[in-house]
Order: sequence, then structure tokens, then C-alpha cells
Amino acid sequence: MALADHLRELRRRFLLGSLGLVAGAIVGWILYPPVYEAIQEPIERLQEQGFNAQLNFSGVATSFDLKMRVSLTVGLVLSSPWWLYHFWAFITPGLTKKERRYALGFVGAAVPLFTGGVAMAWIALPNTVRLLTQFTPMGTTAVNFITAAEYVKFVLQFVLIFGFAFLLPLVMVALNFMGLVRGISWLKGWRWAVLVIFLIAALATPTADAVTFILMAVPIVILYFLAVGLSFLNDRRRDKRKAAAEKAEESEATGSDVSTT
Repeated sequence: MALADHLRELRRRFLLGSLGLVAGAIVGWILYPPVYEAIQEPIERLQEQGFNAQLNFSGVATSFDLKMRVSLTVGLVLSSPWWLYHFWAFITPGLTKKERRYALGFVGAAVPLFTGGVAMAWIALPNTVRLLTQFTPMGTTAVNFITAAEYVKFVLQFVLIFGFAFLLPLVMVALNFMGLVRGISWLKGWRWAVLVIFLIAALATPTADAVTFILMAVPIVILYFLAVGLSFLNDRRRDKRKAAAEKAEESEATGSDVSTT
């Protein structure tokens, strides 16, 4: 494809993906009340445990801004199969026919990985909030007046970062299936990979506490080695096919030489 065709295809895929996001955001707008109740549940748990914590809407437009943010985030999660598909659909024209067959499988793996990361973040959220607020002195007049905008921003970042981080091992497998990186290369660099994963997790998490970034880093490390295993299996299958093809070519060449003689 010419550059102009690539740009037109990119625009088309971007528009289609954006339409899916808008449709998901509309659903998120409708579901905002129960979603917000679920978001503020960790604060309610703190109150039940004796912590004096309250969400504070400090601005006139804060409630509207929060509804927009939550709706867009819910839309991003709900429409993830749609925009992930169009992401792969834009890439596949540059792949071979054999590689295109794996596109649907990658989308099928990307959706549960993304939603799995989101679900894990959601499960870890209450304990993370409790951990970060437990240093407030007990038995005093101190009150945790938590700004609602900052709290919701923290929750949304926490959830989305986990979701996108869980997609990183899938990129590894994709590069291997495209023949760009072999499994042995991923395995040789495992020490650096683990170090980088923990470093990125520490920088990416909304807070600087150790528990939060460890909760993110450990599952990604596990997925990293799972991706290495899948890459090795694919390399072994590819090497067998290559050896069989080379053997067949040698047999044909030998038979041709004998016939000529």
C-alpha cells in the first residue's frame, strides 16, 4: 500500500474505534450511578472500620467532570474488543497470509488479558486504599477529606494501567510469531526484563507505595515467562517445519541429480 493509502486506512480504523468508544461511553453514562457507588465503596469500608474518611467535591463542575471521566473509562473497557480488533485489522495488511490467521487469536487473547488486568486492579483496590490511608492518626480529630476528583483519578488510572500492562506479554508473543524475536532471546534477557517490569510498575502506578507496584509487577512477570514458553513452542514448531522443508528440497535435488545422471 502507498503511504496515502496507509494514512486513509489509519484514519478509517481510528474513526471506527472512536465510534465504539463513544458508544461504550454512552453506556457508561447510563451506568454511572452504580459504577460510582462501587468506586466509593473502599471509602465506605474505611468508615465502617472507624476511619473518618469522606469524599469532598471541591468545585462547582467537579461532579460533571467525574461523570465524564468515569463514563469514558467504562466505555474504554466495554469497547475493548472493538478497538483491539481495529488495531489488529490495521496491522494485518502488512503481514503475510499465514500471520493474518493469528490476528483473530491475538484479539481473542488481548480481550481477556486486558479485562483480567482491570479485574485484578479492582480486587486489589480496597486493600490498596486502606493501606494508603491507615497512617492517619486514630483517636484524634484528624479527618481524611479526600478530594473526589483526585480519588476517582487515582482509581481510574489504577484500573487502566493494570489493564494495559497485562497486554505487554501478548506483544512479546506477537513479535515472536512474526519472526522478529526468538524465544531464546526473551529468555536470555529475563533478568533485565524483570528489572524493567518492576521499574515501570513503580513509575506507572498512581502512588509510590511498594505494595501497589508489586501487585502489578508480579503477575506481569508470570505472564512474561508464560510468553517465553509460548515463544519456545512456536520456535520449535517453526524449526521442525523448516527442517522438513529443507529435507524435502534436498531429496528433490538428489532425485533430480540421479535422474540427470
